[in-house]
Amino acid sequence: MRLVDSHCHLQAERFSRDVELVVGAARLAGVERILVPGWNGPSSEAALALADRFGWLDASVGVHPHDAAKVDDPEWAMIAALASDPRVVGIGETGLDFDRVFSPIPVQLTSLRRNLALALDLGKPAILHVRSKPGARDAQDALLAELRQAGFGRPSAAVFGEGPPFVIHSYSGPLDFARAVLDLGGAVSISGLVFRAGEEVTAEVAALAPADRLLIETDSPFLSSPGAPRGRNEPEWVRNTAAWVAEQRGAELAAFGDGLVAAYDRTFRRNGPTSRAV
Repeated sequence: MRLVDSHCHLQAERFSRDVELVVGAARLAGVERILVPGWNGPSSEAALALADRFGWLDASVGVHPHDAAKVDDPEWAMIAALASDPRVVGIGETGLDFDRVFSPIPVQLTSLRRNLALALDLGKPAILHVRSKPGARDAQDALLAELRQAGFGRPSAAVFGEGPPFVIHSYSGPLDFARAVLDLGGAVSISGLVFRAGEEVTAEVAALAPADRLLIETDSPFLSSPGAPRGRNEPEWVRNTAAWVAEQRGAELAAFGDGLVAAYDRTFRRNGPTSRAV
């Protein structure tokens, strides 16, 4: 089965000693595309370094809501400069986290707005983290308001063409949030989070999303699915989530895998060389 991992932090410290083996195991498992997202300046630079080292990997750059209060103006200027690199296919990981609130919410909003503006300016999709406290949806509602205010949706079609202008990574939230995301032209990416209690609604989202706006991911080294090592998830284990999503959709695995690769390529368009050889 053909696979993608649309969100995998291979530059994390947990992979520093054996990233070659991790990438090789993913390739052997059938993973054909991996996106390595940054969360601040150094991690964004490291994502680009991995894209250089392994020609079939892609990179994105941005500021995670947890880091919003730590990234100063010079670091943001560096990230914005990196964003124009042709190896960069998305802006983020950015977004809102009203659950743990490691950065104050007003600071998160300011950071999100400049990441969204950069995505619109460059025509590269925003990669969005969004979490509310259990049972709440305030972060999801705030994110939708920010997307609309920034001009995402129908007005952004001229910027992003046929591809989605943003991706909700590691989807979590109510069904009507997914419908609103899809109405704005966005894509959803499903992770091993679906195997946790409280995320049952994502089964409906997996069945609802159009094939060309549906992605899967590990969020490595986090969110291990059943059978994957706890504390150090790896991209090869995206196969567990792929099988689960295919089951929710009643899809044949080979055809579903072809659709995953096509959806990834439609979302994250390369401006540079098209070779994806290891």
